[in-house]
Order: sequence, then C-alpha cells, then structure tokens
Amino acid sequence: MALNYLWIAFFLIAFVIALFKLIFFQDTAIFQALVTSTFDNAKTGFEISLGLTGVMTLWLGLMKIGERGGIVAILAKAVGPFFNRIFPDLPKNHPVFGSILMNFSANMLGLDNAATPLGLKAMKEMQELNPTKETASNPQIMFLVLNTAGLTVIPISIMVYRTQMGAADPTDIFIPILLTTLISAFFGLILVAIYQRINLFDWVIMAYLGTAFLLIGLVIYYLAGQPQEQVAIISQVVSNVILFSIIVAFITLAWLRKVNVYDAFIEGAKEGFGVAINIIPYLVAMLVAIGVFRASGALDMVVNGMGWVFAQMGFDTEFVPALPVAFMKPLSGSGARGLMLDAMKTYGADSFVGRVASCIQGSTETTFYILAVYFGSVGIRNTRYSVTCGLLADLVGVTTAIFMAYLFFK
Repeated sequence: MALNYLWIAFFLIAFVIALFKLIFFQDTAIFQALVTSTFDNAKTGFEISLGLTGVMTLWLGLMKIGERGGIVAILAKAVGPFFNRIFPDLPKNHPVFGSILMNFSANMLGLDNAATPLGLKAMKEMQELNPTKETASNPQIMFLVLNTAGLTVIPISIMVYRTQMGAADPTDIFIPILLTTLISAFFGLILVAIYQRINLFDWVIMAYLGTAFLLIGLVIYYLAGQPQEQVAIISQVVSNVILFSIIVAFITLAWLRKVNVYDAFIEGAKEGFGVAINIIPYLVAMLVAIGVFRASGALDMVVNGMGWVFAQMGFDTEFVPALPVAFMKPLSGSGARGLMLDAMKTYGADSFVGRVASCIQGSTETTFYILAVYFGSVGIRNTRYSVTCGLLADLVGVTTAIFMAYLFFK
C-alpha cells in the first residue's frame, strides 16, 4: 500500500506544481515537459528491461549450471547457519541461500550487472516458498532491504567516474563509502530484525558478522598500504578475477559431475528472457512517476527547502548542492549518477561537493528500482514494510555519507 500511495503522490504533486506554474508564472511549457517526461521514461523503462535481458539470460544460465553441478548447494551449506537465523522462514540448506550469497557477493564487489539477475533468481526461489503469492514474505523483505542498503566493499564504478572527471585521487572516497555502506546495511538488518523479531545477539550471527567485519578491516588495511594510484587497479583486477573464477568453478564442477553443461545453461537462460519481460510494466510505472516528479520541479523545491532549513538551524550548508543525488538515489540509479557527474562537473571532482556527491552515490542502492524490479518479477503487490525499512536505511546511508565526507575531507 505504501508504494501505491507514493506512486499516486508523485503524479498529484507534479500536477499541482505544474498547474501553479502555469497559472501564476505563465509557464506554458511545463505540461509539455511533464507529458514528454512520461514518454521518455516509458521508453527508458523498456530499454532498461531489454538491456537486462542479455545479462539475466547469461547469469540465470550460469546459476542453472551451478545448481546441477552442486556448487550452489555447497555455498548454501557454508552460509546456512547464518542465513538460517536471519531468514528463519526459509527451509534449512535450501538452494536459495546460494543465490542470496551470490547476489550479496556481486553487490559487495560493485558488479551491478551480475547482482541483478542473481537477485532475481533468489527472489523467484523465495516466491516459490511464499504461501501468499501477492504479499511479500519475511525473507523477501529482509533480502530486499539488505539489497537496498547496498553494502559495497569495492565501489569501482564511482572510482572510474571520478577518474574520468579528472580527480587527482579517484580512490579517496573508498574508505568513506565502505564505512557508510557498512553502517547502512547493518542498520537495515537491525530494522528488519526488529519487525520480524529476529535475535541478532545469537552467537552464530555475532560470529559471522564479526568475521565479515574482520575481513573487511583486513581489506582496508591492505589497500591503505598501497600507493593510491594502484588501489583502483587492484580493486578492478580482484573483482573481475573473482567473478570469472566463479564462472569457471561453476562450469568445472558441473563437468566433473557429468552434467551436460551446455544444456543446463540453455535451460536456465530461457528463464532470463521471461523474467526480463515480466519486469517491464513495473519498471515503466515507477520510472514514469519519478520522471514527472522531477520534471515538475518538485525535487528542486525539496532540495532548496532542505537547504533553507539547515541554514536556519545553524548548520554548515556546503553539502546542500549534493543533496539532489541523495533525493534521486532511491528513485533512479541513472538519475543519481547523472546528478553526481553534474556536481563534479560544476564544482570539481576534488571539491567538497563532488566528494559528498560521490559518497552519497555509493551509500545505498536504488530502493524503488529494486522494489519495482525484484517484487515486480514475481508479482508481489503488497510490499508490507519494505518501503519503510528501505527508505530508513537510505536515510541512514545518506546521513552517514555526509558525516563521513566532513570527517575525511573537511
């Protein structure tokens, strides 16, 4: 219901603002801009879905190989004790745990194109276990919120953009983003655990989380000792070596177990096309609503209003020009990326605003995109408290990103 009301609100707010501009400011082009936005974003939604088809076909095919070869089951057993506690409604040692782990791993490595089809695979498997098909189950909500929190160990794409925009040290946002996403993901986990009455003080959960924090700490320690110009190269190489090693491991184990690898790939790949088609109406609906909200000027009003409020409260407002990235991030990943690049172009890649925008871009994932794609792919209509938890995790992520920027760059 929350998503329903929000979707309606985007259109109504855009209409009221556009009508006000037309009547009082004689802005005769405003409604044309809104209508144009609906067509442009409908086209964009279709193109995104079409673009995902190839990637989903590839990775769902590889996941089928992994299932037949048994590597997904091995992964599921490895993380089973931890996942059994944060996903208590899923059967123990179910293959879905392997898909969930692969999705989280791809996100942490900054491999968005690989993470999405793996996430859709996990969501489909959870849907098969969901007793109420149009209502999000507890495991689906936990999975989605952890995705929206967007834990990223290596924000390689942001480093690349900073390099392209002429940053003297493109990797200087590495540790701030890592710390930000850790806090955001941990907060999302706590929030959903409260809703679902999950005991996070269980010794197994504490052991897994402690190990994860230790490994991430070692990564930070190692990279901090490397020359700055080498960090992005190391990150990129390691990410892609790990990714291709996973592909080879899937194929090799299946081959050793006498699986017809090619046929398994084709069977899984066929599922990818169907998933991509199912996403189109959900994605178009969300992108069109976001587009009219932005085209009406509502987003700019919110940002300017927030700047005025912070100024009245006596806060430093130097970060305010980066806020459009924060407001756009839950709505549109490409929109937020464009605003980040615009901030770096306007103020400079090494400016405080440019660094704040980079930290915000890496702080969380695109909540409404993930909601539309993941829930839309399995026909979920009642999202329950997913939106609330996802947006609160976003708020914590953005707030932490701004704090980290002041801590590291001021």
